[in-house]
Amino acid sequence: MSHARSRPPSGTLRQLLARIQPAAAAPAAASLAFMMLAPAAALAQTPAAAETTLATVKVEDTADPMAVNNGYQATETRVGKIKQDPHDVPQAITTVTSKLMEEQQVGSLREALRNVSGLTFNAAEGGRAGDNMMLRGFYTFGDMYLDGLRDTAQYNRETFNLEQVDVLRGSASMLFGRGQAGGVINLVSKTPKRADAYMLTGSVGTDGYTEATADLNKRVGQDAALRVNLMKRDEGSWRENPATGAQPEIHRGGAAASLALGMQTDNEFILSHQFTRNRDIPDYGFSFDNATRRPNSNFSPDTFWGIDRNFDDSDVNISTATWTHRFSPTSELRTAVRYGDYQRSYWARTPSATVAPGDTGLNLPSTNAGPTRSMDYETVTVQSDYNTRFRAFDMKHELVAGIEYLHEDSHRSGLRNLGGTTADNPPLFRPYVENTAGAVNFTGDSYAIYAQDTVEFLPFWKLTLGARRDELKAEYSSATSPQLEYGEWSTRAALSYQPNDQAHYYLGYSDSFSPTADLYQLTLAPLPPETSEVVEAGAKWMFLDGDLTFRTAIYRATKHWERNTDLESTAAILTNKRRTDGIEFEAAGRITPDWEVFAGLALMDSKILQVAYNHDGSDANADPDIADPRFAGQRARNTPKYTFNLWSTYRLGHGWKIGGGVEAKGDRYAYSPSAQPGASTDALFPGGGFKPNTAPAYARWDAMVSYEQKRWAARFNVQNLFDEVYYDAVYDNGSFSVPGQGRRFILTGELKF
Repeated sequence: MSHARSRPPSGTLRQLLARIQPAAAAPAAASLAFMMLAPAAALAQTPAAAETTLATVKVEDTADPMAVNNGYQATETRVGKIKQDPHDVPQAITTVTSKLMEEQQVGSLREALRNVSGLTFNAAEGGRAGDNMMLRGFYTFGDMYLDGLRDTAQYNRETFNLEQVDVLRGSASMLFGRGQAGGVINLVSKTPKRADAYMLTGSVGTDGYTEATADLNKRVGQDAALRVNLMKRDEGSWRENPATGAQPEIHRGGAAASLALGMQTDNEFILSHQFTRNRDIPDYGFSFDNATRRPNSNFSPDTFWGIDRNFDDSDVNISTATWTHRFSPTSELRTAVRYGDYQRSYWARTPSATVAPGDTGLNLPSTNAGPTRSMDYETVTVQSDYNTRFRAFDMKHELVAGIEYLHEDSHRSGLRNLGGTTADNPPLFRPYVENTAGAVNFTGDSYAIYAQDTVEFLPFWKLTLGARRDELKAEYSSATSPQLEYGEWSTRAALSYQPNDQAHYYLGYSDSFSPTADLYQLTLAPLPPETSEVVEAGAKWMFLDGDLTFRTAIYRATKHWERNTDLESTAAILTNKRRTDGIEFEAAGRITPDWEVFAGLALMDSKILQVAYNHDGSDANADPDIADPRFAGQRARNTPKYTFNLWSTYRLGHGWKIGGGVEAKGDRYAYSPSAQPGASTDALFPGGGFKPNTAPAYARWDAMVSYEQKRWAARFNVQNLFDEVYYDAVYDNGSFSVPGQGRRFILTGELKF
């Protein structure tokens, strides 16, 4: 059931008319005139008129039967718990569509999210490897979802089975439960369609790039269809170890199958399973210079400290069953059950500021072999959402209510060194060969119930009010925090004014929370849960008969008792209070039938308001540790003052299309704001001024040219067109950053049948 009003049809009609061949234009006009004059002609018909025959006009619909969105423009989302037009949601939303990802030759979720303004990347440390992003200056590692169900496991997500990526900005605990202030990233899987359609792609490129994908949809009955998506990708790198020639490598594959039964009937079932496999050599980046606080100048940026024996292996299996029961055209119940199993093991090598890479996996004289991890995370999720529309007290209502259950069972450990710690006896680790001690185990059960009502209390005016209650009971293997039990309320409110179908103005409030020990954020003494509040005012417009959407939002996000990402750290509080004030602009859609654009600009002012306060010693009753007071008033880590992204294409005619774009970010700080006064923090304030490690600002340009026919296409992408050396991810606790993609050429062929 859709609660979205229909978009203006004239843009689509204009595109359809543009597809009609010029040769058919005159007969079509004659046919239209004939239909208008036929009644009068019948009254005074002559033999000559009776013999008139008009040529047949054949209009062929060339629309992709698998397409869900209008190119770069999203027309449907469930990120608000019901199927609706993003234009109607009283909160800022960015959607990265499959068409945008396809034209940019995007393979990983990380690459897709370069199209999201206000988003930055964290380097893989602090015990949280995998997809790790900041949105509006706040973590999102606890806010990852797959088809509306929590998916917070640490792994690298792929896009081969994604229809779109929805980013709901701002606190969203009322809709999704525990989380952060930045927003929710929801991945939307491809589902079966009621049409036979098959597409195969193959790509080759520089730095050892190869990829093959298949998207196969088969209708197997009147109301049933099967869809299968496959992917295999291998990548090398422009960076290498000068001693051995080792490079960061990506070797990933995946398979996803979904079966839909009872499509568009009162009882619709979708059964799906997704498997992904990674066999990578991880890249932990490039060190900062302790003196200049900029990327190290002792080595070339293409220097890699890893060795061939390093690894990052993962196997992910996710099985989901969804049942949608439609009571009426205005009421439905949607229930989903999921089992997820996430296994991962890695051994990485961190860079050195002074020691050149070697072939042992050591930065001698240091005997530290680098971070290791073994993880097994299992989840069972049950989620049921009911939505209905009705009238009460002479007002229109849109009610959404639901319940949720989540069981988590997690095991994490370091790996056992099967070698030594010297050049003659170098370290050696194997996947999943764990240490015999030091494991962190967690078992938890979460329960939630929520309800939200949107009331049109006056013509064009709507009020949205929602509340959610979450309860969690968990057991930890930690001696300091063996158990956790909490209950929290979350709320959401918004006032909307929609004077017509093209404009939406809103003012909203939302909050979020994350309990003291959630995601292994342990403390020796109980402290308040991590909480945040977001106030946002925004406007959304549709131009050019609905073909182009434009939105803007201004917001204030405030966070209290910010936690660390380190799984074993008891020094868990980073800041007592910090805030981001920002404004965003975004456009998506068609300016003309041939010219398409997707662009976003985010301006952010993020500051620490109160410094860290925590018990991190052996005695929880001792005086608390308070961070260096000079951190107050400083810009928060990994939060640039601006980000900008643009991608635009233009159809030249005769099947040719050109395109290109830019991703730009301001400089980003990398430091630990929880450090106490002393030598470590004094180095950040030389001469009294604040001087943290800083990843410099950058702009990366990409380009594309393609030739498209109905059944096949060829596309040529150049990523990082000007071979800019840039640092797109920072280790937020300070010591290193990761250089971004070097210039790469990719040639892709597509076959549709």
